[in-house]
This record gives sequence, C-alpha cells and structure tokens, in this order.
Amino acid sequence: ELQLEESGGGSVQAGSSLRLSCRVSGTTGSISIIAWFRRAPGEDNVGVAGLNRVSFTTSYADSVKGRFTISQDNAGNTVYLDMNSLKPEDTAIYTCAAKTVWDGTWFKRFTSWGQGTQVTVSS
Repeated sequence: ELQLEESGGGSVQAGSSLRLSCRVSGTTGSISIIAWFRRAPGEDNVGVAGLNRVSFTTSYADSVKGRFTISQDNAGNTVYLDMNSLKPEDTAIYTCAAKTVWDGTWFKRFTSWGQGTQVTVSS
C-alpha cells in the first residue's frame, strides 16, 4: 500500500516560482509512474507532469511544458514539482498520484492519490 502526502502549496504573484513536494511511503519500490495532477475550479482533474521511475523519462502537459519540472530525491521517497513563471491559470489544487503498472499511458489509471495542496496565483 502506498501513502502520498503533498506540501508546499500557497498563494503567490504571477511570475513567481513554487516547489511542491510529495512524500511517498509504503511499498514505494512498486511504483512505476508518479505524477502531478491539478484541478482548477470548475474543471476536470488533469495530469500536468509525470515521471517514469523505471526509465527515468518524463512527460508534461503542453500548458506547463518549459515551466514545470518533475523530479525526485535520490531515495525516491519525495517527488517534487518545480513551478516557474506561474500564471493565474495555474491556480488549482495539485495532487500527486502513483501507479505500479506502466500501461503506456502517462495520466490514466492511477491507483494511489494524495489529498492535494492548493496553489493560488494572483495577477
């Protein structure tokens, strides 16, 4: 069983940077993909950044490409989302999620989820 806990959210001005952290515990060795999702008010939950912990490849949504970076610490117990040049449209609840099977999709069929952390970007 996996447990994920996010931290690092907050309120910032447009153009600022923020780092989110996702602490992972439990059967962490079973994780194949770990990703960050976000849900803006009135919108669906969408994947923004994913990390394949086997191939060490990454994937990003077009809306954040070049501004957000997903990474993990050496032990693989904490996953980060570095967000730069933040925009008001980045305002959302950010949640990390994990799955143990690589099924060829980056942002589908996740089985473990954190509670989320709020990010608010003002203009």
